[in-house]
Amino acid sequence: MVETHSGGCACGAVRYRVLGKPVFATVCHCKFCQRRLASAFAVIATFDEQSVEIIQGELSECEHRSDKSGRWLRMRFCPNCGTTVLHTAEIRPGMRSIVAGTFDDTDWFAIDRHIWVQSKLPWVSMPPGVAVYPQGAPPSPQPDQPQEPAP
Repeated sequence: MVETHSGGCACGAVRYRVLGKPVFATVCHCKFCQRRLASAFAVIATFDEQSVEIIQGELSECEHRSDKSGRWLRMRFCPNCGTTVLHTAEIRPGMRSIVAGTFDDTDWFAIDRHIWVQSKLPWVSMPPGVAVYPQGAPPSPQPDQPQEPAP
């Protein structure tokens, strides 16, 4: 049986469900994630888009273009409370990334990589056993392409 996990925004107007485990789980230390989530970093669980379903409420959308890559990130958030629930990224077609703090149970998956660590705050330490990238991680592999190994 496929695992199902649910979550939603802070006010409860938006609810979602995901099927299965994330394709990957990331901590992003970029300055934009620090600003957009008002935090030291973003914790993100990324799924195939068919595995993510909004089951209640509507999300508003805002697009940001990176000043580093020029690629877009489309953030989707609750129009009532402003909680960012998920995003899509130009670099990862067919994927949806859930902001991990919005899951009802926030400890059911493990982080497998930290990205943009060149921008991390000085008091943040990298745990052993995860891939660490000074900038962004490599793009998602396309079918029939091998995944690039972590540096």
